[in-house]
Amino acid sequence: MTLAADTRPATLPGLLTDLVRVVRSHLPHPAAEPVSTGDALVRALCHDMRSPLAALESVLDRLDADDDRRPELLELARAQAQHLASMLRTANATGGAPERRGARSLADVLQASVAASGLPATQLTVRVGEDAADVVVGDARVQRILTNLLENAHRHGQGRPVRLRVDRRAEWVEFALTQPGVPADRVLGHLNRLTPPVDLSGLGLWSVQRQTRELGGRLAWCLGEDGDFTLVVRLPDR
Repeated sequence: MTLAADTRPATLPGLLTDLVRVVRSHLPHPAAEPVSTGDALVRALCHDMRSPLAALESVLDRLDADDDRRPELLELARAQAQHLASMLRTANATGGAPERRGARSLADVLQASVAASGLPATQLTVRVGEDAADVVVGDARVQRILTNLLENAHRHGQGRPVRLRVDRRAEWVEFALTQPGVPADRVLGHLNRLTPPVDLSGLGLWSVQRQTRELGGRLAWCLGEDGDFTLVVRLPDR
């Protein structure tokens, strides 16, 4: 009796602790809240703009008319400025809203997307099928998808030519972007991400797959006999 009386107070807390642990292990764990496009964009901008801005500030501080390195510093400053402009184009296409709203012709959306991407006209060839020319676009996400695709080809393409083919097939509108020298594994890795990247590397492609899915569309890809990579976005024609 004495042994039982002495050991009971010491054993009870241990039993309660084990019981609580077992109960907790069977409770449903709250799912992690999905990251919004806006949150991902702000996080990526903060991550990616820090280094080029610091480099640009350093270059401008050293820029002096009597400095023998002036041409080199100017070229570096120009490169950093171009890099920042490219990131802002991606950010605008990912989270920004086009200025014009309402129903628009596909030709108008294509023209606006090319202009927003910064891709030189000499680097891009666009072919629009006869049926596709009459398509009316009523969702701003279509322009965001196109701008992101073109901006990605511009930023990572190192000046390589880009071909954009637009066709209408049954109840679908198909955008096929082709470029040589594309690292297919890297592109597919960005497209298959379930969560946005922490920086702007791949954010545009992540946005493309997300917005394509939201519009009820599909993604496909292929490698041509010449090794050129083609990414195809199919959107329902509603």
